[in-house]
Amino acid sequence: MSPVVSVKRLRKYFKVYKKEPGLLGSVKSLFSRDYSEIQAVNDISFEIQKGEFVGFIGPNGAGKTTTLKCLSGLLYPTSGEVGVLGHTPWHRERSFLKKISLVMGQKNQLWWDLPAYDSFLLNKEIYEVDEQDFKNKIDELIDLLSLGRVVNIPVRKLSLGQRMKCELVSALLHAPSVVFLDEPTIGLDVVMQRRLRIFFKEYNQKFGTTVILTSHNMDDVKELCKRVIIVDGGHIMYDGKISDLIREHVKYKTISFVVSKKIDRADLEKIGQVVSLNDTGGVIHVDRNDVANASAKLLKAFPVEDLDIAEMSLEGVIRQIFTNE
Repeated sequence: MSPVVSVKRLRKYFKVYKKEPGLLGSVKSLFSRDYSEIQAVNDISFEIQKGEFVGFIGPNGAGKTTTLKCLSGLLYPTSGEVGVLGHTPWHRERSFLKKISLVMGQKNQLWWDLPAYDSFLLNKEIYEVDEQDFKNKIDELIDLLSLGRVVNIPVRKLSLGQRMKCELVSALLHAPSVVFLDEPTIGLDVVMQRRLRIFFKEYNQKFGTTVILTSHNMDDVKELCKRVIIVDGGHIMYDGKISDLIREHVKYKTISFVVSKKIDRADLEKIGQVVSLNDTGGVIHVDRNDVANASAKLLKAFPVEDLDIAEMSLEGVIRQIFTNE
């Protein structure tokens, strides 16, 4: 099966003008300018199959958004080959643009002073959506996102969460085959983030849409994506399953416990690495392959009233990778 997204040795460099501060620097810039080259994306390659929900993550300035803009045709790459649904994105063919959608959490595509429904009608004409298909899709999306009468209220009067939901309806009403999500939950409260994650998951499963997600919220990535591509400095550092990433970089699990009376630190250190210990309980790290044995020893040797075994969070793993902790 041919991949929906194919990227081979993609590079995107920018020339950035460097100006000295003050009036003197402004005058000098009229006659001579210094430029530096920024390597936003530097030789990355990957493929994504139909229906995959892939997390594309990394620190600020890693090249995530630049890559999405190349994939959606907004930027022309310095070099490399990119194919999306069999098209070269920067050719901006009409047939290609009708099959994709780019949702950016910090960008607004709705008309500010008009009800969101008016923007939906405009997009219907732009994407040449059939009247009946439009009605069916709108009804379905409004139901999935629990929008109700919100779509008939001027956009400027909506909350951030309501606006983001309407942005999604506008982006999805033409039933795109590929969706690029760039920080879709930024600025939203935890309840709204959760609702949108549920929607994204249901939409992906129901329609088999291929989705690429960039987010600094690791809860988004953990709950929605089985596969992640980690980039830093324009390079791919990792491409694979989240579960494999955790096993590869974290050799231990954390056991937290509560005891009915104080225990001796030296005795606890025979079971695992002591992270913290007080009169009522503590936390230890044990080899991930020895968790069952360590738990049994803990329960047998000490008056344990409660015990919890946890994996390091995805956020912790990513932080460990980028800080070399």
